[in-house]
Amino acid sequence: NITVFGSETEFDGVLEFTDELIITGKFTGKINAPDGNLEIAKNSVCEVESIEVNSLVISGNVKGEINAKDRVEICSGSTVQSDITTSRFRIANNVDFNGDVKMLEKEPEVDLFSVASSEFKKAMIIHSDVVK
Repeated sequence: NITVFGSETEFDGVLEFTDELIITGKFTGKINAPDGNLEIAKNSVCEVESIEVNSLVISGNVKGEINAKDRVEICSGSTVQSDITTSRFRIANNVDFNGDVKMLEKEPEVDLFSVASSEFKKAMIIHSDVVK
């Protein structure tokens, strides 16, 4: 499910969601959606205490702490004043960014203690092919 806050929408408070949210207006407050995916559209303004999401795509203006367990992508033309913590980070050209980035280590995709050594070796070979 995708929810869109329209360009005329101004929201102030604490926001929680589980699916996808696109903000095209103005948001002030705190976003707590550790399993949700958030997009901040071009021309939108978000001034937050913190954003806690699974993934975040920024095309607008954001000020405040960002925690995204999967990824953060900052698109061209964005303005971001934030300390960011995430597993994957992409920043385009022509971005006004001021802050620090802390990279999280992703958990291994294979549980070492629940698979046979031959399965683990196979998973590592596949993983190493992807990493190249």
